[in-house]
Amino acid sequence: MENLITLFQDPAVWIALLTLIVMEVVLGIDNLLFISILTNKLPEHQRARARRIGIGLALILRLVLLSAVAWIVQLTTPIFTLFDHGFSWKDIILIAGGTFLIWKATKEIHHTVDPEPTPDLFDSQAVSLTFTAAISQILLLDLVFSIDSIITAVGMTPHVPIMVIAVIVAVTVMLLAANPLARFIEINPTIVMLALGFLLMIGMTLVAEGFGVHVPKGYIYAAMAFSGAIEGLNMLSRKSKRKQREALAAAQAD
Repeated sequence: MENLITLFQDPAVWIALLTLIVMEVVLGIDNLLFISILTNKLPEHQRARARRIGIGLALILRLVLLSAVAWIVQLTTPIFTLFDHGFSWKDIILIAGGTFLIWKATKEIHHTVDPEPTPDLFDSQAVSLTFTAAISQILLLDLVFSIDSIITAVGMTPHVPIMVIAVIVAVTVMLLAANPLARFIEINPTIVMLALGFLLMIGMTLVAEGFGVHVPKGYIYAAMAFSGAIEGLNMLSRKSKRKQREALAAAQAD
């Protein structure tokens, strides 16, 4: 306890903590989008519970991984070389997770564009999503995002308590934002396509990172913010036009 108090007497520690919290919250957006889109496919009475369980498992998983942070750091050590690039376990996990995210986003985009059941490879109506399947998929992506964020956090501070506090705060924010975000996505179909496009881009970024091609996260989130702002303007435009039509219809009725 005394060591923890002494630790927080250093201003640099507070700066590192705030930076980590912001980073964890921003990185959590990817995970939250996936959770929101996936759980919206479940029956309505299961959605909130699935989100709570999925985000709760994300917290548990990250805390468990933080307790084994020395082992996590070793995941960056190359285990084999291919095409002059040394691949580590982290690279393999990122490639596998990114490929899964690309597959899932492509599948959902396909179903959104063509919702009729077909024998197509990407048809998502062939088998209904179960509660267990949803939690399993959430946990899989939790693992990928958790390892990526923890390795990034280790590069920012050597203090595990700081990482633990940042993770708890970030996951709490995710928990509070999960239901409002899911409802917003559900009632705005165009946002669903935009979010799926983001997930597709994030999946491709994870695969690129796995192959040693670093893509600055700032570019990704700047593109997401720009697209989100444009879609916000489109929503305001549609709302304004709808009000004009309603006003015109009311005037004609009089």
